[in-house]
Amino acid sequence: MNETQIKLTSPEIGALWGQYVNGTMVNCVNKYMLSTIEDVSIRAIFEDAVKITENQMQQVSTFICNDGFPLPIGFTDADINPNTKRLFSDLFCLDYLYLMTIHGLNGHLFSFTTSVRKDLREFFDSCLTDGKNMFNRTVDLLLEKGHFQRDPYFFPRSSPEFINSKEYLDGYWGDKRPLSALEIANISLNLKKSIMAKALGIAFSQIAGSQEIRKFLTDAATTADSHIQILSKKLKDDNLPVPMSWETEITDSTDSPFSDKLIMQHTGFLYLTSQTYHGLGLAGSMRSDLILDYERIIIKDLSVTKNWFDLMIKNKWLEQPPIAPNRKELAVKQ
Repeated sequence: MNETQIKLTSPEIGALWGQYVNGTMVNCVNKYMLSTIEDVSIRAIFEDAVKITENQMQQVSTFICNDGFPLPIGFTDADINPNTKRLFSDLFCLDYLYLMTIHGLNGHLFSFTTSVRKDLREFFDSCLTDGKNMFNRTVDLLLEKGHFQRDPYFFPRSSPEFINSKEYLDGYWGDKRPLSALEIANISLNLKKSIMAKALGIAFSQIAGSQEIRKFLTDAATTADSHIQILSKKLKDDNLPVPMSWETEITDSTDSPFSDKLIMQHTGFLYLTSQTYHGLGLAGSMRSDLILDYERIIIKDLSVTKNWFDLMIKNKWLEQPPIAPNRKELAVKQ
């Protein structure tokens, strides 16, 4: 049987639907950033990023429409306001692309592993290849410009060691042990993501049209800052370096290059995905204080996403993904 004659499974259509909505959103941001970037090397990466995403979105729309599903509205050039003042520095844009590429790689990997149809597996495999190439290019350029924030180094021990005491789990009483390499890896990545979320929250709060949305964004940035303070303290307690902030790379512009709908969708995306990364941090932690800190952080993320959901529903901005048929409702229809 021809691959295109095999119907899409629910995970496959869900992955395609999510990729289209989020892909068109990020591409709008990338296109705006491209229009303001002056650095030739950074501009070249963004030109390729926009082309790659547009090509992927064309393929995604074909998959969706060929199976009879309506194409999501997503985001278009109508969500970008041209000729507005510059909002981000070139280096901020490069770091944004680096972090969003990490999101994309994780999303593509999940989509690849939940797809069965060969043409879909080949498509998501090509997305992973594109993502890996983009990741390498952003890291190399950040290194070249001296702005890649390396995680802490370790001095090697002379031989392998075993955990020989339950005190390894202690985080509140007695002498707590230093952080493990896995714990530091999760803290560092979550810190970088929270630093970006805070910076975007500040930038978006300057330009949003609605006062209600501005307040939400200010509150969201405050939440991200509380995450930064909690996780930074863990590194500082072990005399380890903390990633730098990006607020100084945001201009004082109040002209919005984006629709409020795009601003809200992007903010929601950051806090929804942060729950996954904070959950991984929790699962990878064995010190009791870290576990409780991640639980506190996730609860705060949930509060932000609840307020986000209410505002998206109020403004009729939240597209509904494909859902299973309601058999009970169908059974009682006349």
